[in-house]
Amino acid sequence: MGGTTCIDLFAGIGGIRRGFETIGAKCVFTSEWNKYCNETYAANYPRDKHQIIGDITKVDAKDIPDHDVLLAGFPCQPFSIAGVSKNLSLGREHGFKHATQGTLFFDVARIIHEKQPDAFLLENVKNLVSHDKGNTFKAIYHTLHDELGYDVKYKIIDAQHFVPQHRERIYIVGFKNTTDFTFEDVDLPIRGPKLSTILHPEDGSQPAEEPYTVGENAVVNEKYILTPHLWQYLQDYKERHRAKGNGFGYGLVTGDDIARTLSARYGKDGSEILISRGEGNIPRRLTPRECARLMGYPDSFKIPVSDCQAYRQFGNSVAVPVIRTIAKAMKPYL
Repeated sequence: MGGTTCIDLFAGIGGIRRGFETIGAKCVFTSEWNKYCNETYAANYPRDKHQIIGDITKVDAKDIPDHDVLLAGFPCQPFSIAGVSKNLSLGREHGFKHATQGTLFFDVARIIHEKQPDAFLLENVKNLVSHDKGNTFKAIYHTLHDELGYDVKYKIIDAQHFVPQHRERIYIVGFKNTTDFTFEDVDLPIRGPKLSTILHPEDGSQPAEEPYTVGENAVVNEKYILTPHLWQYLQDYKERHRAKGNGFGYGLVTGDDIARTLSARYGKDGSEILISRGEGNIPRRLTPRECARLMGYPDSFKIPVSDCQAYRQFGNSVAVPVIRTIAKAMKPYL
């Protein structure tokens, strides 16, 4: 197993790769266009012997190293399967080009086609299944299974089995050869942790990590407390929608709760996950370190970027423990 290699496409800050490293996989190629993600990635994987490649659309698949597993959290974009199977003039093995040209999934498909990895894991938002009335996912499945010939399984998994956050994502696993892999072998704990497990205790039991926590008791920096103006705005906004019968508005939680999905826009106002500071006190947003924990990253994970970029990166990331568990289930077939 120690010889297993992987490539990390649309890598973000390396969450999918991190999950596979726990089963001994070695990353031999990384592609990510965002310079701030690259800064975080490089800080946490300093031993990589390869440079991070920016725009994958400009990379010839032949120039990508051979690898056993392709990993990708590709963006969700619209395309249709309509007419693909009838387009025999393109040749069956190239039919996916007709269906997916102009999307970033096309780059995943062309690399799989050229490099023929033993397996792949793709991750995307839950809505991929229903996107464009289901046509997007049909085209993806058709491409991976019918055109590229992989044995494909998929499942929507909520990360709350592992972290205190509702986060439903679709995971698509493919093997070049037929295997006995099943998502039934992916071990999902019945009861996941509560938010208290990722919040700063603020009692001195953990060392201060500036700028997130300060002082002898490592209390959360006051800058993460909402301004009175923003707090009033969020309360008014929620009340307006409540009066209309809508459920829109902020999510106020305590350490005994499970959070809503952390999004890339969290840094804007933090409204989806506001941490209660007790009756009569203005709540606060999560610190970037707490966001890292909420996604299953260890405290040793370096955060070299601004809070704004860190919120975006963790909001766009995968829940690492979910990937780790899927990788463990895939391991016997690699």
